[in-house]
Amino acid sequence: MAVKWTGGHSSPILCLNASQEGLVASGAEGGDLVVWGKDGTLLGHTCFQGAEDVTNVLFSPSCPTKLYASHGETISILDVRSLKEPLDDFHVNEEEINCLSLNETENLLASADDSGTIKILDLENKKISRSLKRHSNICSSVAFRPQRPQSLVSCGLDMQVMLWNLRKARPLWITNLQEDETEEMESPQSPGQLLNPALAHSVSVASCGNVFSCGAEDGKVRIFRVMGVKCEQELGFKGHSLGVSQVCFLQESYLLLTGGNDGKIKLWDVSSEIEKKHKSPSKLTHRKKTKRAAYTKQGGGTHASVTGEDEHGKILPKLSIEHGEKVNWLLSTKIKGYRNILVADQTSCISVYPLKEF
Repeated sequence: MAVKWTGGHSSPILCLNASQEGLVASGAEGGDLVVWGKDGTLLGHTCFQGAEDVTNVLFSPSCPTKLYASHGETISILDVRSLKEPLDDFHVNEEEINCLSLNETENLLASADDSGTIKILDLENKKISRSLKRHSNICSSVAFRPQRPQSLVSCGLDMQVMLWNLRKARPLWITNLQEDETEEMESPQSPGQLLNPALAHSVSVASCGNVFSCGAEDGKVRIFRVMGVKCEQELGFKGHSLGVSQVCFLQESYLLLTGGNDGKIKLWDVSSEIEKKHKSPSKLTHRKKTKRAAYTKQGGGTHASVTGEDEHGKILPKLSIEHGEKVNWLLSTKIKGYRNILVADQTSCISVYPLKEF
């Protein structure tokens, strides 16, 4: 059962983020932003002028009291100790912002918007350093790659996934999920089954910086590997019966959380699939093998499956949670030493699920 954090919002929560010190920020419809303590206590609340939806919140890793928030076309920087007035506001996007991402050196902030544009804000000089325009529809998600502060990936409702290097104004690599799927035709559709278009909703980059995932409206989760200036799809599987609204790699692992419009939350271990194709040993893969052995010994909980694949080689989730509401945002963070999944959905509360065995 989930623990519910209540009392902070009165409208659906759209986004979540956690600081390295365990604070949690949530943004909701109508301009509401709330900061929570580790145990779900309400620490602060503000409502932005204009009451535009708060679509993304992001803590600064180097300064845990600094918080970035997007609302409408504006990016605000706030001090969580005093939320009343933003420290700074930036009006750099021409349409509503959907996603923010900070690079590791924290000098650049990417903001993706409804026009399909990604603006790169130079935080030191407080000006736009790049404007990346290639998506032909809403750019739904953008993520800087760890260990590569000039490189990022993006996806959008044009069904395209792109790899960028900020030294160039054009993407290094583009793939169209619908076209690629048509070419592969990996599994025949059941009679009468409708094919949902592969509108891309969410990207997440693993800590290694070379592997990233993408969730799309067709219910599929795709795993890509960056190979220099291009990417290759390592894995693609049907993760949800409806659109995949969120993908989120857990820190320092190839464990992947996904959330869907089908109201389900799943945890997948994609390390074995990645290792099959790239057998070079590394600290990360060694650690993952050790953890996988531990899961099997434990046998899992009520929702957990012990093995990662069935007899046909089909990947199975390590954990499946019947959440019951369309997932708006997923977050993995440690509370009191244990890893937890925080979920934002169509309600005004945050659901917290323990991940103790992982």
